[in-house]
Amino acid sequence: MNRQSMVSSLSVPQARLAPGDAVELASRLIPDWELKPDSVDAVEKLPSFASKMRECERVCNAPYSELSHNVQDALVLRRLQQMLNTVMLNPLWRSRLAGAGVTRAPETYDAWQRIPLSGKDTQRDFFMDSRPGMVVPLGRGGFEIVASGGTSGGSPLETVYSLSELRDTYEVAGRFMGTYQLSEYLPGTDPKWLCTTLADYQMWSSGTMVGGVLANVPGVNYIGAGPVTAPVLEHMFSYPGPKALMGITAGIAILSDLGAGMSREAKDSFRVALYGSGVLPQRKRVELQAMYPNLVILSYFAATQAETIGLQLRHTSPYLAAVPGLHLVEIVDENGRWVAEGEEGELVVTRLHAHQAPLLRLKLGDRMIRRPRVDGPGLKTQQFEFAGRTGDILHLNDSQYSASRAYDALREDLQKVAAVDLDMVAHETQFVNHRESKTITLLASVDDVHGLTYKMDAALGPYGVQHLFVNSLPRSLSLFNQGEANPDSIEKTGYRFQIKFVHKSSAEIERTEVGKVPLVRDRG
Repeated sequence: MNRQSMVSSLSVPQARLAPGDAVELASRLIPDWELKPDSVDAVEKLPSFASKMRECERVCNAPYSELSHNVQDALVLRRLQQMLNTVMLNPLWRSRLAGAGVTRAPETYDAWQRIPLSGKDTQRDFFMDSRPGMVVPLGRGGFEIVASGGTSGGSPLETVYSLSELRDTYEVAGRFMGTYQLSEYLPGTDPKWLCTTLADYQMWSSGTMVGGVLANVPGVNYIGAGPVTAPVLEHMFSYPGPKALMGITAGIAILSDLGAGMSREAKDSFRVALYGSGVLPQRKRVELQAMYPNLVILSYFAATQAETIGLQLRHTSPYLAAVPGLHLVEIVDENGRWVAEGEEGELVVTRLHAHQAPLLRLKLGDRMIRRPRVDGPGLKTQQFEFAGRTGDILHLNDSQYSASRAYDALREDLQKVAAVDLDMVAHETQFVNHRESKTITLLASVDDVHGLTYKMDAALGPYGVQHLFVNSLPRSLSLFNQGEANPDSIEKTGYRFQIKFVHKSSAEIERTEVGKVPLVRDRG
């Protein structure tokens, strides 16, 4: 019996597949002779994982994204086993895994969690300079170098992808976006448009990676615009038909300014704004929706190393949905183990379409909350919610406080005491921790610096901001650490706390080369 007939012999409606049947199906889709390639040449000849997803769809007679979790989980685990066997052909990977006691492919997801996490140092050591972490050598060709400017740490990072596998992932993610995210928001029979203002600067390649996905959304016309001026945006929005636009958070925020002279018809045609990794301030959301009355604002969570990690499917829920079959997305604790539903942990991804240059369990520097998976009729996938960057921590001596939760607590208290809502008045906010002088300042860029400063000072008096901070910070601790601090213990740290209003685009707020505003900056 040939391989195709072996797979087809199990062709049954996927809803009827018990866990054991799903495992058997996965074993037939990725048979033993593909599970453990014995040479680099064999790796080059492996059928793509995308082809396995398509075979699975044919066998189960349903789109991959709507297959039962049993089927998806079994096939992904089989793929992870294949990846582990593949990296064992590389001496650097073999040594790294042996150091963690991993000498064979994981038989369960629990065993998979014993594989060590990869950080940016791992990525740099394995995929830069001579790129010793590649299974198939770069000299054989057919690869793309993808680089990041190092938004958080400032040090550039490179990694390597197979061009053919990139094309597969663009198609998988683009089809998912069109089916489950954009179809509801781009109605009618007029031409539909999907644009991006992302650009590639000095090999900073989010424009290429995300653009590859957007260009593969079925039924839309794609425009890779790069940064736009008001006349260019007006020209694009003059095309008949509904429009969606994706950009970095700052690039979406500025659209409220760029649309001022636009016709009403053009403004009405803007239906979806997709902002990149991070958080779009509430002030900007209000301004955008005032400028463009039909607009919904959704998160497109991506990284240079992973072009589509999570998509906010509906404006009514902040949850992000993983694209089934694209990455294994994990939310883990400090030991690399999966957190429970409702708990916060670190985001870790493993790209499933990576025969030739796998990178296992990569930490991207983001915090997520694990949310209930989607398990009704239709779509079935994992969900999570953005909780901040891993580096968004306020360090007070030996204690650590979540900056995003600290901001929420401060905003709530400032609104009660001074009737100042930071979400509504601030364009950008940033905590600056001067560790040597023991001072933490919350900077907020606003339109009316003097008026807001006077209003806050009049309501709080000379010691009011200090009082706000010492009462708000304990509420920024996690559920399990809330006994760690109280107002008295924070006062005893010797820290002084300030809220400072500055002008919009003030140089006091530190920005990265690509225009992002980190929530926390530590200074000496």
